[in-house]
Amino acid sequence: MREDEPHHDGRFGRREFLGLGAALAGSALVGAAGCSPDEPAPVADVDSWDGVRALFALAPDVLHFASFLLAAHPRQVREAIQQHRRELDANPVEYLHANEQSLEHGVREAAGRYLTTSPDEIALTDSTTMGLGLMYRGLRLSPGDEIVTTEHDFYATHVSLRAAATRSGAALRFVRLYDDPATATRGRIVDSIARALTPRTRCLAVTWVHSSTGVKLPLDEIAAVVHAANRDRPERERALLCVDGVHAFGVEETSPVELGCDLFATGCHKWLFGPRGTGLVWGRPDAWQHVTHTIPSFTATGTPGSAMTPGGFHSFEHRWALAEAFLFQRRIGRQRIAARTHVLNAHLKSALAGMPHVTLHTPRAASLSAGLVCFEVRSLPAQEVVERLAARGIVATVTPYTPTYARVGPSIVNTPAEIRRAVRALRALR
Repeated sequence: MREDEPHHDGRFGRREFLGLGAALAGSALVGAAGCSPDEPAPVADVDSWDGVRALFALAPDVLHFASFLLAAHPRQVREAIQQHRRELDANPVEYLHANEQSLEHGVREAAGRYLTTSPDEIALTDSTTMGLGLMYRGLRLSPGDEIVTTEHDFYATHVSLRAAATRSGAALRFVRLYDDPATATRGRIVDSIARALTPRTRCLAVTWVHSSTGVKLPLDEIAAVVHAANRDRPERERALLCVDGVHAFGVEETSPVELGCDLFATGCHKWLFGPRGTGLVWGRPDAWQHVTHTIPSFTATGTPGSAMTPGGFHSFEHRWALAEAFLFQRRIGRQRIAARTHVLNAHLKSALAGMPHVTLHTPRAASLSAGLVCFEVRSLPAQEVVERLAARGIVATVTPYTPTYARVGPSIVNTPAEIRRAVRALRALR
């Protein structure tokens, strides 16, 4: 056995961990030296990954491998929340009236810079689920139209689409993209979608990264298929590529705008490390015309994003602090975050794949995975795996699907040493 290959019991060889350190050291430099003119200048507290980790008030004796479920706030976001909270507690009505319009615009501006799009195209929501409901329930569909989605999508997508089909009389069809997630291929995924589209398809609803398996869809290739299907269609009959992007948002370097999506819903309190209870829906200007609002807006200014933003009172201190979360991400650098997250996950997956008592269900290829890692331990129910890891100070979760897997997601708050500790704990699960 070569020194740079993982041992069959899941242990890393010396060279492999030296390679992990070198790769992570390299990722610390990407983005800092090559900022574009409109990017914020690097600051000392994010120049190193130790500096990034120090910005979080996470319990130091715990390995936090579930930021994909609910993330902690970095210091800048915590301080922004506290500042807004102090002002609202001191004089809520005056602070609201004096600042609501400018602060909400500031959030859209920050989101637009991060997404590389106009802030006018962004609606603010409270979660991915809210965004999916607004997006799918608002689709302008008619009897005879068709919605295509996949068997692998999130519960909220399926429920929202069923409601849209019932209301409009449109048909709803489900497509299977892979049988074994670990051996999923770009070719089969794209071909399955291409064969599912018909002249009646008005919406293709997919998820960028499946929370059930960790499979990442090749959105660029899927967008090309949808674009080809729309080539000779009138505007009323075009198919929209609608995406739940929450488990890639804050991980992947490429923006959904650049990938060719039409409508995109995400929460901001997972991989983005934004305030809890925040999210957004982005849509291309020509796609927004196919959606009508479900909840009346309080901030309609004639732009699609504001018109689609639900009215009512929200947790204002959290929503307004969201701008700081986007700035935090841009200060670190999208490319640098993507490199760090992928390297950590690649080495964890490599170790799991070498353990004879573990079945890795997430593809190892970076082109088909992001930050989620789903796996099974022989003879142990997923919940027991999570409980045993918790006893060792490692936070994991169980996928709320059938079949059920254990699930972890190393992120920018984690370190190579924590990966090694997790590998030792997983090796001991028998």
